[in-house]
Amino acid sequence: MKNILLISDTHGFLDEKLLKHIKNADEVWHAGDIGDPAIARQIEGMKPFRAVYGNIDGQEIRNQYPENDLFNIESVKVLMTHIAGTPANYSKRVRDLISLQRPDLLVCGHSHILKVEYSKQLGLLHLNPGAAGVQGFHHVKTALRFGISGAGVKNMAVIELGLRTSVT
Repeated sequence: MKNILLISDTHGFLDEKLLKHIKNADEVWHAGDIGDPAIARQIEGMKPFRAVYGNIDGQEIRNQYPENDLFNIESVKVLMTHIAGTPANYSKRVRDLISLQRPDLLVCGHSHILKVEYSKQLGLLHLNPGAAGVQGFHHVKTALRFGISGAGVKNMAVIELGLRTSVT
């Protein structure tokens, strides 16, 4: 089983509380709006790291990470992008990607709203970890932890990192 830590919307802030979760993960995925390339380098120095760029990310991050990342973990096909929408209202770009690629798991960020939802119609699990940074309208900094084993996503847990205004 691969243990995954999923974060998004750090906006240049890496909460120290995330460090223990990074250490316990096999891989860390960042669903965009990294904000500072130093954050990506710090995580890359600790664990295998996958990321996509978000709408606030500058050229250095955009040169390093794609807008969309399609990959397989065990028997799970993953599509990660920053701006997707929700299962009931995906953007045309994302609907087209889903139709073409048929992922089992869609990972996104952008909304700062934590969401885990299975779309029976599309046959995929939608994951948005909310926001782990201090910029934005969210009240609580969040992340998701889960395992991938074979064709299944298992042991999903929400990680609450404290209030958005709290930086320690």
